[in-house]
Amino acid sequence: MITFHPPLRALGAAVLALGLLTACGGGGEAAKEPPPNQIATGQAPSYYPADYSQLIEASKKEGGTLTIYSNTDQENWAPIFRDFSKKYPWVTKIAANNLDSDEVFQRVLSEQATGSSPADLVVSNAAQAWADFGARQGTLMEYASPEKDKLPDFGELMPHVYAMSIDPLSIAYNTSLLPGKPTGLKSLAAILAKDPAQYKSKITTRDVGGAFGFTVSHAFAAARPDSWTSLQSVLPLARPETSSGTQLEKITSGEYVAGFFVSAAPAYPVVEKSGGLLAISFLDDGTVALPRGIGIAAKAPHPATSKLFVDFVLSQEGQRAVAEGGLTSYRDDVPAAEGLHTYQELVKAVGQDSVILAKYEKVPDAEVKSFTDKWNGLLGR
Repeated sequence: MITFHPPLRALGAAVLALGLLTACGGGGEAAKEPPPNQIATGQAPSYYPADYSQLIEASKKEGGTLTIYSNTDQENWAPIFRDFSKKYPWVTKIAANNLDSDEVFQRVLSEQATGSSPADLVVSNAAQAWADFGARQGTLMEYASPEKDKLPDFGELMPHVYAMSIDPLSIAYNTSLLPGKPTGLKSLAAILAKDPAQYKSKITTRDVGGAFGFTVSHAFAAARPDSWTSLQSVLPLARPETSSGTQLEKITSGEYVAGFFVSAAPAYPVVEKSGGLLAISFLDDGTVALPRGIGIAAKAPHPATSKLFVDFVLSQEGQRAVAEGGLTSYRDDVPAAEGLHTYQELVKAVGQDSVILAKYEKVPDAEVKSFTDKWNGLLGR
């Protein structure tokens, strides 16, 4: 039996009762189930090294247990855990918590400092925090996945940290409260400019004081410097939040009418079940695509099983499961199908030139301060 640790921050009963339309809004019909994922039980791909069977045998001796520290929702994990346990049936106890993006690393570092941490794998899309974490000695296990050569260049985000998914950021909006469909930040600014007083404190964005919020906001502004014109109109009307789940809950309830830089991964199921009340749009003036990094903790209690898991989520089988869970797969050999979200789908929707791929690089402290001061100044903080 696979066990899920309850998230530390629930989305709230109102949101959990809701769900998804399409990436662009529209429709209220129930989503169709994607075709079953074909799993080769106990078999590694033919291009894996000959001694990979030894890793599989080592995993069988680790008790069938795996512990993941992540900021990923249980709904996203479900198909991945299901299919990994089909692949390696002896792995029956997978525990995954749901922490804040930065808290993932704080928890691991704190436990590693005491010499005892149950964490096998670390999963987060907080790029700035990953860069800091990976630069520290003794935090990550060195591992070269045999899937590396099958991935695009951005598949390895930094040494020993791989992209589990490439998730786009969106504009989410309450269709009953916001007139018109915003297609980007400039479009949203134009809608709000018609009656700014009405929308004061009714817009939300991510808090740039956190690694996630800083990464996506900085990546967008750096790639689109002319966007500050729109930001100067929108940010004075906005309030920051620290999670996409909170943003989605408050947009759905009407506390906010819209939010920008809302992760599409948790938004898809909310939109699907909302009956048209909630919709999302990818930004035609620049959609940030944020990789979700996965790495093995330096002193993982179950190292062989951890390696199997990393290889699985990077494989064609695993990326298919990633897409089914609402995250965005990025391998070219994951076929498009109803209910599956792919990087190719995003490129088709907005065009390659409109995709801004966030990098896992440490931004100098002075630049972080300059950017956050400017951003927060517009927010009136």
